[in-house]
Amino acid sequence: MIAIRKNLPQILLVTGLSLLLCAEAYFGYRVSSLSSRQERIKEDYSVANNITFGIFSVDEWREKIATIVDGKVNDFNMTAEQKRELQRKVEKQLNTLIGKAVADINKPQKSIGGKLKKLAFNAFVDPEDLHEQVPSFASTIVNRINRPASKERLKRIVSSKIDQLEKQTFDNSEPASAKVTRHIYTKYGVSNVTDFEKTITSQLVDIRSLTYNYAYAMVGCVLIALCLWFVMRKQVRLHTPLYILSLLFAFILLLVGTTATIIEVDARIQSLNFVLLGEKLAFSNQVLFFQSKSIFGIIRALIEQPKLDAILAGTLILLFVVILPILRMIGKGIHIWGRDQYAENKLIRFLAFDLGKWDMADVMVVGIAMTYIGLNGILKSQLSNLNINEKLLSTVTQNNTSLQPGYFIFVGYVVYSAVLSLILKRIMPVKTKRT
Repeated sequence: MIAIRKNLPQILLVTGLSLLLCAEAYFGYRVSSLSSRQERIKEDYSVANNITFGIFSVDEWREKIATIVDGKVNDFNMTAEQKRELQRKVEKQLNTLIGKAVADINKPQKSIGGKLKKLAFNAFVDPEDLHEQVPSFASTIVNRINRPASKERLKRIVSSKIDQLEKQTFDNSEPASAKVTRHIYTKYGVSNVTDFEKTITSQLVDIRSLTYNYAYAMVGCVLIALCLWFVMRKQVRLHTPLYILSLLFAFILLLVGTTATIIEVDARIQSLNFVLLGEKLAFSNQVLFFQSKSIFGIIRALIEQPKLDAILAGTLILLFVVILPILRMIGKGIHIWGRDQYAENKLIRFLAFDLGKWDMADVMVVGIAMTYIGLNGILKSQLSNLNINEKLLSTVTQNNTSLQPGYFIFVGYVVYSAVLSLILKRIMPVKTKRT
């Protein structure tokens, strides 16, 4: 009973921190899984809205142009001015035909039949009377053309020619686009682009909100663990279990920070509007480029490359950013455990104190930040050159490149690890003196 009372603070501390550690692990798992889900959704969206299947697709342009032309043909009705213009042209053609016919008949004829036709024509037909009747003939022709039955026949003829031209105009993207789109729409339970946009937008908003909430909860767990150091700064007996559990908090931060998405590169044409025959031909949300990576994703992508330099770079990142920090935490844990045969071991002391020179997690933080700044600046500059605001053509580009929660959690690990190193240097002399 005395032993239990003596160890009660330590038991309560370990129990409480273990529960807090489990909470942090759960929050971290949710951040990592939600991050992966968001990445998959955005990859599907970028495939369905890829510029290859949109602005760069002849099939898409054909469909949109054919729709506009068909609409213009079906809605076509002559205005009064158009009727007057058509009548003038018909009159001109009729007068030309009459003049040509009269000239042909009045040519010198060698045959008897030709001479008789010429004689009969000059006896019974007055060319001036024919020319005077041209306006009435032209008006009749125009009126017949504008009868509903005639207009329908003309529309059918024009539409058939448009359909024929449409069939002759194609590229190889339509079968692939239709197959991919059908697969993605089935995956999200939608049947058209409008429902697809609404579903994706709604899911991404929910995922983003949940991810940041879980990330904040993780940080809250770590801050509580740090606050315990201030509360128990004089409780030397509790420093060892508190520090070892604090190392586990750091390990979870490192694990989540390397598996969750750290950066997204998203460049797209938000809208392209082209005026054709007085109608707007539009494309929207055309993805130019999308890439989403975690630190482990970057390492895997490099190692899977067939080039030796890429494999070497991926291996070095894995070593200095993941493996060495873990070894360093293990060394610190063994060192503070208090067993002299391990605490004073040269290898353990090297892992606990000297390995920090080779731990490049902080360098990775700066590298990712510089990469983001560089990519964001380049994309803004290049996309701004694609913005057009003309009467017949307008384009609006969008740069959605951003740092993701995984990056901030990784930064949290680096800061938290540095704080633990300072704490270790402060408590070790006290622990040694007490021992």
